[in-house]
Amino acid sequence: MNVQAQMVTVLDKTTRQPIAFVNLSSPDGGITIPTDTDGKADISAFKPVDKINFSLVGYRNLTLTYPVIESLKFTVALAQSSYSLDEVVISASKFDEKREEVPQQIQVLHTRDLTFISQPTTADVLVQSGNILVQKSQLGGGSPIIRGFEANKVLLVVDGVRMNNAIYRGGHLQNVITLDNAVLDRAEIVFGPGSVVYGSDALGGVMHFYTRSPILASADKNKSMQVNAFSRYATAANEKTIHADVNLGFRKIGLLTSFTFSDFSDLRQGKRHNKFDEPSGLRTFYVQRVNNQDSVFRNPKSNQLRPSGYRQYDLLQKIKYQPNTNTSHLLNIQYSTSSDIPRFDRLTLRRNGLPRFAEWYYGPQERLFGAYTLEKKSTGAFYDNARFIAAYQHLEESRIDRDLNNPLRNNRLEAVGVYSFNSDFEKDTGKNEFRYGVEGVHNTVQSRAYKLNINTGESNPLDTRYPDGGSAMTSVAAYITHAFEASPKLILHDGLRYSQVKLTANFIDKTFFPFPFDEVTQQNVALNGNMGLTFLTGNEWRLVGLVSSGFRAPNVDDLSKVFESVPGTVIVPNPNLKPEYTYNAELTVAKGFNQRVRLEGIGYYTWYRQAITTLPGAFNNETQINYNNQLSQVLTNVNAQKAYLYGFSGSLVADITTAVSITSNLNYTFGRIKTDSTDYPLDHIPPVFGRTAFNIKLKKFQGEFFAQYHGAKALRHYNLLGEDNVAFATATGMPAWYTLNLRTAYQVHQNIQLQAALENILDRHYRVFASSISAPGRNFSLTVRGNF
Repeated sequence: MNVQAQMVTVLDKTTRQPIAFVNLSSPDGGITIPTDTDGKADISAFKPVDKINFSLVGYRNLTLTYPVIESLKFTVALAQSSYSLDEVVISASKFDEKREEVPQQIQVLHTRDLTFISQPTTADVLVQSGNILVQKSQLGGGSPIIRGFEANKVLLVVDGVRMNNAIYRGGHLQNVITLDNAVLDRAEIVFGPGSVVYGSDALGGVMHFYTRSPILASADKNKSMQVNAFSRYATAANEKTIHADVNLGFRKIGLLTSFTFSDFSDLRQGKRHNKFDEPSGLRTFYVQRVNNQDSVFRNPKSNQLRPSGYRQYDLLQKIKYQPNTNTSHLLNIQYSTSSDIPRFDRLTLRRNGLPRFAEWYYGPQERLFGAYTLEKKSTGAFYDNARFIAAYQHLEESRIDRDLNNPLRNNRLEAVGVYSFNSDFEKDTGKNEFRYGVEGVHNTVQSRAYKLNINTGESNPLDTRYPDGGSAMTSVAAYITHAFEASPKLILHDGLRYSQVKLTANFIDKTFFPFPFDEVTQQNVALNGNMGLTFLTGNEWRLVGLVSSGFRAPNVDDLSKVFESVPGTVIVPNPNLKPEYTYNAELTVAKGFNQRVRLEGIGYYTWYRQAITTLPGAFNNETQINYNNQLSQVLTNVNAQKAYLYGFSGSLVADITTAVSITSNLNYTFGRIKTDSTDYPLDHIPPVFGRTAFNIKLKKFQGEFFAQYHGAKALRHYNLLGEDNVAFATATGMPAWYTLNLRTAYQVHQNIQLQAALENILDRHYRVFASSISAPGRNFSLTVRGNF
């Protein structure tokens, strides 16, 4: 039999797309050949009598004889697996590690997951993980909560660069939507303190987003070109999204260009209310300016949340230069901007029976990101792999509001510049693996504010949100982590990080607030560590113990902002604020069955010290002051002496057959601030929540039927002074809810896929905990994807 130069093509069973880097190996392991970027491999080196094993992480292994491969016309289809013991993760240590050996709880969303769930924003993608709750105050937002920590207490990272900056606030944060999920390659979520590797802010966890990188031409081609595009329409917000990306690859140079545009109209919430929230959420009025007068109109469609719509634009450009297999250069440019985004919850407030605001919106949220990455491999004494990243980010955000029938519009504008440098190294000496590095980050903050008379165009000064003289925040750090493989079954992980953070804020104009200080300067240091032990006992048992610490230095937002958190309250600066620390212990028990079923349970307890929380305070010895034309209670950020959290998460993954699988997640968190009497609820603590899904994957077809659920949160468990938004809860708190959902995908042609989904099938009305805008009602979405 002549098998000279015989090519085999490996495809995904469901999507029919070629799969790169599949290993084709002989039974004795003497021959191993990977597929190229077109999913092709030359099998002429194999003997005609050989069995050939096809293997790739994320797919079920398949062994075929040569005659069978020939009968398949040299086209082999692999079925996806729901989990893999050999899956590689990056975020835990910044370099490749087997997920089974890493002591931290990690969840990975792959390209295929991101494509199939087809969500409008990255915040909505995180909801689909089943392990993260996402709070919303407006349609154009989404604030992830991980293990009871939110906003500036969880860390966002994109392509190795931290996104958290000096004005990330402690309330609710929508910056994650400035990341375009349409161009993500993967998202890795690391649960629990991540301060050893990532520094300040990583108290609850780290969300590391990896955008796609340019693909070079394979060795047998001078150049290659690939185009991906999709268009999506969804009914709940009348969403219209278009996306296109082009990859042009040469032998040593690759270019990737991506563009996404989304347009959202006013959101339609669910119609079916339960007995606990019958009157809540209805939008009965809206304000519109007619003939230079503010007019209040009755909303004929009270389930239409008017106004809530907005638009968003996302651009990405990457250029990769790889002169040889040991060196790679990457230029990474990202830009995101939006239209004005209505702050829906503020627009629902009333004063004396009338709407309080005629206008309240965020101005365009702009994110400009530029980074240069150098990666090198070496056989030297100090490292095997090295990565250097120099980055700059420029961010702009603004808040614009105007009271009803008041011609004066308040404009508060913030601009942040972030300069950063990371150098990370990896060295494997056999049983020991060392990873170490240094990091430097410098933030500058400029805050402006003015009142604009919309009738005359006259402009007058207004108090700024942050110090008008500018602020700066600088951090430098060094870390080292170590993994010792005592045996193939026992792996020890440990690490240390030293961080130093300096902050300076200058107060010049004291017209509005006569602060008793001109400048606030702080310098804080922290030493963080972790130690984990992974025991792979055999028979697919996995036992993990982990202790770790985290810290977060006060930033400009914590230390020096003036802000109306809830109408009738105002937060004022506290120059004596100190860093907050967490000390965490967790235990993981996991059991697999025949590499088809996986059960995992994780319990954790977190000691929270010097926790930054909001409590009643005074300004110039006054507990109430006039702010925004309203007598307001003075609040200030303080370090609560002690707090604690504990919780549990459980998961089930089961491949019933090669076509049918089940996944399920459940999460519970409890948190309290210690007091001299009764412990007081810590804010940001979600009720029990989870997700259960039934999946089917056939030739050309994929379907998922899933339920998302959320327990009730009683009023007695709310923090009344923090960020739980009790004003938007019902009379009993936040009612429990569940939704039933269905999504499908069909490969019409090798190059064209059609996706259809029906979310919230029962059209239930519900709100996620602490949210002040209702969730979408019944939502039908249709997506058409093409690749060429």
